[in-house]
Amino acid sequence: MRVRRIGIVGSGHIGGNLGVMLGKAGYEVFFSSRHPEDLQELVAAAGPAARAGSVAEAIEFGDVVLLSVPLKAYRELDSETKQALQGKIVIDTSNPYPERDGVMAVEARQDPGGMGSVVSRLLPGARIVRAFNSVYFEDLRKTVNKNGDTIGIPIAGDDQEAVQVAVELARSVGLDPVVVGGLSASKFFDVDTPVYATSASASEIKAKLRIE
Repeated sequence: MRVRRIGIVGSGHIGGNLGVMLGKAGYEVFFSSRHPEDLQELVAAAGPAARAGSVAEAIEFGDVVLLSVPLKAYRELDSETKQALQGKIVIDTSNPYPERDGVMAVEARQDPGGMGSVVSRLLPGARIVRAFNSVYFEDLRKTVNKNGDTIGIPIAGDDQEAVQVAVELARSVGLDPVVVGGLSASKFFDVDTPVYATSASASEIKAKLRIE
């Protein structure tokens, strides 16, 4: 699958920064939020092929949708939005933080299938891939860690075409993708795991997760 257009739903620390990086890498990027008028700085930084608008417009625009919103926001997505995401490759970057997301996050952290399973239930029919959730946004922009090594990006998904799209996007912005396994394997790089928020290299991630 040749991906050229990225719709971004949630243009905060991860979505905004990654959108700028993808724009600079040559992709057409459509930022969105509840207040798209506030996104012009991101649009300017991402280059001439970038634009901003509504969530519905971003989903329709994208060959792929980067969904980067707080976990609690998933339950606030209306039925039209969920329907629009069906059949789309959706790269999910969310993390469960109880202090922000409430009981929903507590339950998500206890789910045996990890966040991948949680999000797949919240967005039935979407082609979910978990990626870009495990790195601090300021390190994401640098693409290298304090040792000068390229930062590794763990990726998990059941849809192999969707996984390869996430791999392609990670590489295109100078990051080092590490395919961990199926969607439930995202539990190995969720919050509080040994590789979460470490900005580890791909080789370090593979060693910690015992991936050949």
